Amino acid sequence: MESKVSEGGLNVTLTIRLLMHGKEVGSIIGKKGETVKKMREESGARINISEGNCPERIVTITGPTDAIFKAFAMIAYKFEEDITNSMSNSTATSKPPVTLRLVVPASQCGSLIGKGGSKIKEIRESTGAQVQVAGDMLPNSTERAVTISGTPDAIIQCVKQICVVMLEAYTIQGQYAIPHPDQLTKLHQLAMQQTPFTPLGQTTPAFPGLDASPPASTHELTIPNDLIGCIIGRQGTKINEIRQMSGAQIKIANATEGSSERQITITGTPANISLAQYLINARLTSEVTGVTGMGAL
Repeated sequence: MESKVSEGGLNVTLTIRLLMHGKEVGSIIGKKGETVKKMREESGARINISEGNCPERIVTITGPTDAIFKAFAMIAYKFEEDITNSMSNSTATSKPPVTLRLVVPASQCGSLIGKGGSKIKEIRESTGAQVQVAGDMLPNSTERAVTISGTPDAIIQCVKQICVVMLEAYTIQGQYAIPHPDQLTKLHQLAMQQTPFTPLGQTTPAFPGLDASPPASTHELTIPNDLIGCIIGRQGTKINEIRQMSGAQIKIANATEGSSERQITITGTPANISLAQYLINARLTSEVTGVTGMGAL
């Protein structure tokens, strides 16, 4: 499973967010922004840091899974370097672990914990990292903090496994049983197929266990006019990205006079539709909260 993920078998764009203290953010940015610039260039991931002088900042890392893992590795090793440097001036003898805090939608925390805590236990045992999911949601949010601590290598392995769980959580909602991780690649290919209408009774080769694709259905959303731009993107780039990633057909109705809302119609299998909704919501969240970087979704 590890090799499949790290060799780009799951090369799909993901967004992972971290919660950091000001001091940690300073370490990632570096003098005149040199450290973060180097991280962006070497990993190929987009790294955005929320503005503001509040004690907690959000660092958003977006890109193909392999770029995300590289960026995480660089952050983990940078934090370890900071710990080593701070220890040279102190009398402490035992080295504290590197700790990162991920921000994960509460809806995905269940998949991460697993039945009776089985999944989180498996991740702890196979990576050697400590993983804790906060019981309460973050203030004014539908998300929870997931704290990972350990050696940089343990943290990187742990992030890889969390990415797999998150992909599973939002690629299959509703219709399918959670497949084994090595079916994930096939699963993603299925979600990426541009033709959501599979004739009933025709088997889908990627799923050995499914007799027929679920019938295509339609879902409608209404979006305020002033937010529609963030979903369409410049020259339609964002909406095309969402269509491509979800495999759903998405139609946006023309503006009607006197109405402050636009209708969006999403057509496809239930899995296509839930993925399209997830991506649209992610775009809206970024626009409303102003957390730069979610925009990449």
